[in-house]
Amino acid sequence: MDVSVILPVVNETFSLRKTIEIINNTSSSFVKEYIIVICKFTTKDSIAEINDLKKDFPGLIKVHNQIKPYLGGALQEAFQIAVASHIILMASDLETDPWLVEKLIQEELNFEYGIVTASRWIRGGSFKGYSKMKLILNWIFQKMISLLYLSKLTDMTYAFRIMPTKVMQSICWEELRHPFLLETLIKPIRLKIPVKEIPAIWEARIEGDSQNTFLRTFSYLKIAVKARFQSIQSITKD
Repeated sequence: MDVSVILPVVNETFSLRKTIEIINNTSSSFVKEYIIVICKFTTKDSIAEINDLKKDFPGLIKVHNQIKPYLGGALQEAFQIAVASHIILMASDLETDPWLVEKLIQEELNFEYGIVTASRWIRGGSFKGYSKMKLILNWIFQKMISLLYLSKLTDMTYAFRIMPTKVMQSICWEELRHPFLLETLIKPIRLKIPVKEIPAIWEARIEGDSQNTFLRTFSYLKIAVKARFQSIQSITKD
């Protein structure tokens, strides 16, 4: 098993470097490539950092200039160019803890054809820097989605997970914006791909600005309902 680590970048510099350095220190034997996805809004400082990383990690950094718009479009393209057996979906701003990548990989070794995803809601997981109101609304939203899918999963919107590449490349993706992060889990669930959770601690980014807003989370409901009731044939490319 090897992994393609996907890292979309807009305004991250030192957090991107720290993410890659930690993963390289803990899991280098599994990492085949880091796919760094950039767009027209990626800052000059981020581009400079990426160029330095290419020098520091020769042969490992693959830079992709996205064609489709928004985060979902970037990740769809990254899925298609990944060459490792598994994809790790995470952020480059340290809101997804790079120290946890090693645990994701180890869990996947015994779960090769399934998905291992991080949860902030199970025992051992938590939020740091989340307001009480956002915490309550997030809990309600997670319960709504899990009930819709008759699932015991507790954190279906936290896009920090390891997934079989062939599965992700076989699915017809629809969302171009942030709801794509939910789509990457609910469509595999519809295909009966097994999923298990491990605890994660979420901590608010300290660099740059988020490209998402909490209220936008409720726009995830559209794809959640659609994917729940669409035919299996329409979910896959075959």
